[in-house]
Amino acid sequence: MGIELITKYFKELTASQTGQLELLQELYTEWNAKINVISRKDIDNLYEHHVLHSLSVAQFIRFQDNSRILDVGTGGGFPGIPLAILFPQCRFVLIDSIGKKIRVAKEIADSVGLKNVVLLHENAMDEKGKYDFIVSRAVMPAPDLVRMIKKNISPQDRHAIPNGLICLKGGELQEEGASAMQAIGKTLKNGTGFRIADISDWFEEPFFETKRILYIPMSK
Repeated sequence: MGIELITKYFKELTASQTGQLELLQELYTEWNAKINVISRKDIDNLYEHHVLHSLSVAQFIRFQDNSRILDVGTGGGFPGIPLAILFPQCRFVLIDSIGKKIRVAKEIADSVGLKNVVLLHENAMDEKGKYDFIVSRAVMPAPDLVRMIKKNISPQDRHAIPNGLICLKGGELQEEGASAMQAIGKTLKNGTGFRIADISDWFEEPFFETKRILYIPMSK
């Protein structure tokens, strides 16, 4: 399935956004043949397994204009590049410790004309900026990640939920969420704890049956 899978769920896309998303299949196929950033047997599932999966973040939260988002361990640009297309008035910084993956992501971001993205060959421990939200796709266990990026969360909230970490993950996440809260010294209170959202509540494809979002509030 191609771009029609994205427009099925995101009917508000402009012609420009649809065009940018349509370019991704050709670009990732071309670059993946040179530098493997997506499993070669998975490249035909780009829109379902990678683009739409990334955009599930937008079903959990709609970023307000001028928000700053950090994508840790972006690899070939997921979830950062699809989210940057969807939220052109937000600022995205995509980092990865593997230089060749950042090179591919930068080439693709440039090719689709993204002006709201900065890509850095960098370890999260070295990133100094402040962000409203940090997104990540199964890079490492959440407790390890929150320890690494708690310094990067802006204390000034502008959304209905506190600034924090939004992870795309699979499996059972209750224990991991609780451990992440403990790792940043937060106690679980009614209305202030971590959240787990089932992506299958938004997307009907079988691929998403085991896919979830883990949200860790970190600004308060």
